Amino acid sequence: MELFIITAVLLGVGVAGIAIKIWAKKDGKFAGTCASQSPFLNESKEPCGFCGKMPEDCENK
Repeated sequence: MELFIITAVLLGVGVAGIAIKIWAKKDGKFAGTCASQSPFLNESKEPCGFCGKMPEDCENK
């Protein structure tokens, strides 16, 4: 039972931390979430599969 309580508290702290980060960010957007921004993940310069932007079109480089 003690392990369950510790696990629940830690999960609650993690969820609260993410919620605070979303709340504190402008419009709830995370910076740098497109994989096309990373030259290590997108060596062939393909558009992002999520938003469709090309790597040079992303505003958060």
